[in-house]
Amino acid sequence: MSKIEELVDNLNKSQKEAVLDTDGPSLIVAGAGSGKTRVLTTRLAYIISKKKAWSNQILCVTFTNKAAREMQNRVIHYLKGESSAVPWLGTFHSISVKILRRHAEALGYKSNFTILDTDDQKKLVRKILDSENIDQKKISPQFILAYIDRWKNKGLLPQDVKVKNSNVLEKTIHKVYGTYQNKIKDLNAFDFGDLILFCVKLFEKDESIKRIYNSNFKYILVDEYQDTNFIQNKWLNLLVNENKNICCVGDDDQSIYSWRGAEIKNFLTFDKIYDNCKVYKLEQNYRSTKNILDTASSLISNNEKRVGKKLWSNGEEGELVRLNCYASGKEEAEGVSEVLDKKIRKKYSLNNVSILFRAIYQTREFEERFLKIGINYRVLGGIKFYERAEIKDAVAYLRIINQKYDDLALERTLSAPKKGIGESTLRQISEYASKNKVCMEDSILKLIELDKFKPKVKNTIKQFIKLIEKWRNDLKKIKHFDLLKLILDESGYSSTLKNKKDLENENRLENLKELLRAMRDYDNLNSFLEHVALATSIDQDWEGEKVNLMTMHAAKGLEFDVVFLPGWEEGLFPHQKSLEEKGDFALEEERRLAYVGITRAKKEAYISFAMRRSYHGDWMDSLPSRFVNELPDSSIEKNENNNELEDEDFDFNQDLTVEYDQEYRSPGWERFKNKKLLKWKKLKN
Repeated sequence: MSKIEELVDNLNKSQKEAVLDTDGPSLIVAGAGSGKTRVLTTRLAYIISKKKAWSNQILCVTFTNKAAREMQNRVIHYLKGESSAVPWLGTFHSISVKILRRHAEALGYKSNFTILDTDDQKKLVRKILDSENIDQKKISPQFILAYIDRWKNKGLLPQDVKVKNSNVLEKTIHKVYGTYQNKIKDLNAFDFGDLILFCVKLFEKDESIKRIYNSNFKYILVDEYQDTNFIQNKWLNLLVNENKNICCVGDDDQSIYSWRGAEIKNFLTFDKIYDNCKVYKLEQNYRSTKNILDTASSLISNNEKRVGKKLWSNGEEGELVRLNCYASGKEEAEGVSEVLDKKIRKKYSLNNVSILFRAIYQTREFEERFLKIGINYRVLGGIKFYERAEIKDAVAYLRIINQKYDDLALERTLSAPKKGIGESTLRQISEYASKNKVCMEDSILKLIELDKFKPKVKNTIKQFIKLIEKWRNDLKKIKHFDLLKLILDESGYSSTLKNKKDLENENRLENLKELLRAMRDYDNLNSFLEHVALATSIDQDWEGEKVNLMTMHAAKGLEFDVVFLPGWEEGLFPHQKSLEEKGDFALEEERRLAYVGITRAKKEAYISFAMRRSYHGDWMDSLPSRFVNELPDSSIEKNENNNELEDEDFDFNQDLTVEYDQEYRSPGWERFKNKKLLKWKKLKN
């Protein structure tokens, strides 16, 4: 028996059918932990081993270079030789580059074109904004590039975009888009979004070039098909020949990237677009216990737009999924850390434990708690809370107010936000301070007195030093957290973030709100700054085990022995902003995100919510997520943690849903400010 025959023989019935039936269009609906990569790689190796096609006649598309490398290595291993490497195995972008290098001249480019990175793109857009006298404080390069990327994902070049005259913002961005495209053409360059788009334009423009690839690719295999966007799907359809030997693998229940342009309808309509399409469902799970699978399957069954499947396993029942209710967000962090410390770390390596959040700012309370009790952790896909730039900026203001000799803090505040104080001015201040053995603040005062600054710089620095002196006096009268609110407003820091239309800046504002919440846990500014210093001075590269903290989006494709899923409350999860923007479509995607979170767990899963959370310094009542009510009683263990909850609070023994006033639609926790605006409706089975 050959290696490939042995591999096929070891597959389960559904996997084997998906591997062996190679001709014609097919859709493999691969549930979480069902051996998707194994099936796709075995199918690829099987086609080569049976000489249905040479390796260079197969197009295999993945979403990451890592996945492509893993598949390439497996195929080489299976077929025992480097000659079995698949030259057309890679990401949509890497394969597009390969095609464009060969045919750039057909599009008016040279084959040695440059690919611009994000920094190059931002610099180019800044230059365009400057030349067009467009205020970057009101519309950031990042925001413009996000808009341009969305258009490119829809297959739209500047001449294809239709903008309403009434939409001034879009008209401005569209104008920049036109100039931007002309500039990068002059540079003989493509940006990342151009690569697939111009491949499509190439195939549409030159039928003879398209036929080269149509006739060459006898088989097309696509991984993570549920994550494709409009232009990627069009790219694939243009490459499919009359034999229609295209096999797409993915899981509609794990489609969670619509905000990146992914269109789940590509997956849901595949069998309607391709006649005689065969659909294979991989439902046997090799990762999780039965209780975890039952919980996830019951939850996702509430979605209407799905192919439909139910995960099952021959494995053990496992422990019930724990559903915990806590009195507050702080007690939730304490409760999770107690379970970790007293139970989990005795059974599992912390490296195999993860806490998955809906929003990255949620890590703060957990980081604080872990630092306090000595549980090592890492933040994946993000930066530790007190290492984030906006947090360091805010803390720098507090440090210089706390003591005038903190030159490093003063230097940071002089450029956050930008005040027109350049490197030469900072060097002048620093050199005078060093020469005369004084701190930078005294150096500034002396240089003002000696009239050593240029008039504009002098006025700016003078006003800033006056603000610092004012804030020191304010600290004697108000709380330290109220002082930070004042600083962020009066320094212009908050308005700088608010004025730039940018998702990144929205996240920064959320992090600053979380910092204000954190400060309330400390009696005064000194104790808070001492805490921050100790938190940031800990060596981040210590050896040993660490709990993984990340968002649910970042966890897709990963697996852990134990998973904690905190913050299952209305407004936070499902996220209110998403619901307001996309309604039921967003609700189904949020539910898919919950499904992804639960199915990351192999052995144990813990879901929790809090009855109250601090928001802008005020305690807001919160409601358990509607997803909590969709969890099956048979696989859940409910625990109220003996909190002294009010009678009106959520009762696990009641089946409740919430009917919301449609006119009360403000974002986030604000929706819970007035409980009278929430109507509770008891459902009868």
